[in-house]
Amino acid sequence: MAVAAGMLISTATMAHGPDAAGEAGNRAQVNKTIEIRMIEQNGRMLFTPPQVTINRGDTVRFIVRNSGALEHEMVIDTLEGNQRHKVQMQANPDMEHADPNAVRVESAKVGEIVWKFTHSGVFEYACLIPGHYEAGMHGRITVR
Repeated sequence: MAVAAGMLISTATMAHGPDAAGEAGNRAQVNKTIEIRMIEQNGRMLFTPPQVTINRGDTVRFIVRNSGALEHEMVIDTLEGNQRHKVQMQANPDMEHADPNAVRVESAKVGEIVWKFTHSGVFEYACLIPGHYEAGMHGRITVR
């Protein structure tokens, strides 16, 4: 993972295979920017907004702002892909990510993901740090 101006930016390809959700985006082709906040509230861990709608073919710059007290991550994948990755994270909680569809963000920091959505369907963004998903930290991406 690269660090630039207080931002953690994913730069390598992912071994988990998020191809169904799309592909790493080209910053020069971004046509939509969405800010996602990570928060802890009343014993829950949340992304806000909890869902976004995108058009197939959009290249989206996700600005991922951690407004919580804990470190969080955001991983874009299919629901099934995130469930498989979650199991891997439970077995290896200190797993480092260097994936174009994921970013880990420390408290009070900002990260980003640039992603091109090449397929229609329902996808997910999730924090797969052990216990965070179960505390509510996942959101839905609808690509039409």
